[in-house]
Amino acid sequence: MRIILDTNVFISGVFFSGPPYEILNAWRLGQVQIVLSQEILQEYERVGEELRAQFPEVDVRRWVDLALTCGEFLACPSLPESVCRDPDDDKFLACAAAAKVKHIVSGDKDLLSVSGYCGIEVIKPREFVNRSLRRKRQRYPGAWVLTPAAAAGA
Repeated sequence: MRIILDTNVFISGVFFSGPPYEILNAWRLGQVQIVLSQEILQEYERVGEELRAQFPEVDVRRWVDLALTCGEFLACPSLPESVCRDPDDDKFLACAAAAKVKHIVSGDKDLLSVSGYCGIEVIKPREFVNRSLRRKRQRYPGAWVLTPAAAAGA
């Protein structure tokens, strides 16, 4: 399954446990494919570096490098007009539309409020895990038992 991760989900998965981390771990294990643009990656890097000052033990670069090598990159034209209340979020919709990706995983209220735009569903991380990853866990028991600390050392 190809998905787009809003910055809040990517960064939460890098720094904390819970559904965002489960999604990143599923990606690391090849269970989902993350699609992104250069603009999205730059935002991941910028926000990750800002948080790294508070959590110096977290290796943000490792996840960004994984995105560089394992993410599906796409050059995305801008939307013809702004869709989100926060125009900075339009890059996620533009990427999803260009890549024909059906899901953006986000906790951002501005993105969640435009779910359905061009057939793109914006879904919260927990809901994505429950709907899309739970079935895979049942098929591959034990494949998801990895904590953020263990992944940092892997």
